[in-house]
Amino acid sequence: MKTIYSEKTNTNEIQNIVKETNLQHVAIIMDGNRRWAKNKGLPSAVGHKKGVDALKAAVYACNDYGIKYLTVYAFSTENWNRKPEEVDFLMNLLGHTIKNELSELDANNVVITFLGDLTKLAPKLQEILYHAIEVTKHNTGVHLQIAFNYGARDEIVTAAKKIALDVKSGDLSLSDIDEETFAKALYTSGMPDPDLLIRTGGEKRISNYLLWQIAYAEIIVMQEYWPEFDKDTLAKAIEEFHNRHRRWGK
Repeated sequence: MKTIYSEKTNTNEIQNIVKETNLQHVAIIMDGNRRWAKNKGLPSAVGHKKGVDALKAAVYACNDYGIKYLTVYAFSTENWNRKPEEVDFLMNLLGHTIKNELSELDANNVVITFLGDLTKLAPKLQEILYHAIEVTKHNTGVHLQIAFNYGARDEIVTAAKKIALDVKSGDLSLSDIDEETFAKALYTSGMPDPDLLIRTGGEKRISNYLLWQIAYAEIIVMQEYWPEFDKDTLAKAIEEFHNRHRRWGK
């Protein structure tokens, strides 16, 4: 796996923490691209492009540390309310990034999937995303889930409608509906729930992200903006996670 970050971190130590804590799934709210760019007197587009580099670093770091699942929040259902030119830029950036990085990610055994309502995206972009899913579906490395046109409330409502239709058709009875049934109707069906939720950029809110799945995730807010995220930043979060005592309601 290609390394694009510093060697400050003792990788073996972090690998041992991941094994000891059974840390399987990290979810990230990638916040601060625009603020990072503004602080440097740069256009927002530059911040978003630097955010792509940070995402690559996060994927490779998860691979090095032995973390199997990485889910990142790239575009929310609320982000459609941004200026049309920024929305268009983000759509084009996703398509461009997936096309340019697919061969390298596939060669590094990364599994790519997307969480969210992809039907609202342009047909050409949908084609790019579904192609990436198809190309990487047999890989066995890090599972990268990109939440795009995703909102947790929308996901929950969609799951409820799906279950209601199954009940109406007779494929499911009311007595069969439990937490496991509901979880299977979500976009994240088949994945373990996140153990750790990281939000960069210092804001202390969930922003309609994985509301069902993060019920018992440890939440860490980092002051670094997303373009500043790298292997060492993830290591710092994992070390803090190691110091938490997960009570699971007990």
